[in-house]
Amino acid sequence: MPEEIHADAPQGDVAADTVADRLRERISRGELAPGTPLRDAALAGELGVSRNTLREAVRLLVHEGLAVHQLYKGAAVKRLEVADVHDIYAARRCIELRAVEESVYSPAEALDDLDRRVTEAERAAAAERWNEAGTCSLGFHRAVVHLLGSARLDRFFDTTAAQLRLAFAEFPQEQDFQAQYVPRDRVVCDLLRSGGRAEAAAALRQYLDDSEREVVDMVRAAAAARQS
Repeated sequence: MPEEIHADAPQGDVAADTVADRLRERISRGELAPGTPLRDAALAGELGVSRNTLREAVRLLVHEGLAVHQLYKGAAVKRLEVADVHDIYAARRCIELRAVEESVYSPAEALDDLDRRVTEAERAAAAERWNEAGTCSLGFHRAVVHLLGSARLDRFFDTTAAQLRLAFAEFPQEQDFQAQYVPRDRVVCDLLRSGGRAEAAAALRQYLDDSEREVVDMVRAAAAARQS
């Protein structure tokens, strides 16, 4: 069944940014892997929008670093390079660590949401649904950023999370990556909810350092494998 944005609305009434939101979320869930062609005719029909709207949505994704235009091939979901990974983690350190610092001002429901997100990741990991576990883990880090109470930063991190998913996709077995980081999400979560902000910041900084090294190594290995 087509994933219509507005089932009864004329195609021209559907904004390109709404379509881009849907595509970005599919990237975040691991449903559109790096290198996947973004064929305007097929996607426009699937989403129930005009091809012009779809093309404009793809242009937005290109601007966000989630898609690329390929000569004679059209658009495709982007494959990240090492420089992209370093940039993503630089942004994550700035935003997530500041969110930890500012969490003293966060409402109780925002802190409770951290626990809900980690619990979802733990359940997915226990059932060995590793793609879902990765999505839930990204949801946890979105919830960390949400502690800042900034809709602008939430929107920025939505794109960052989607880019991060493209990096995760380079792991041949996502279990190898997610199995070690979901428990570390729990540690950060529990420290934040108990008011241990300094300890949470230290744990999160080490988490990001370790994660960046692993993702960089995997992106390099994947690029070398494609060239061989």
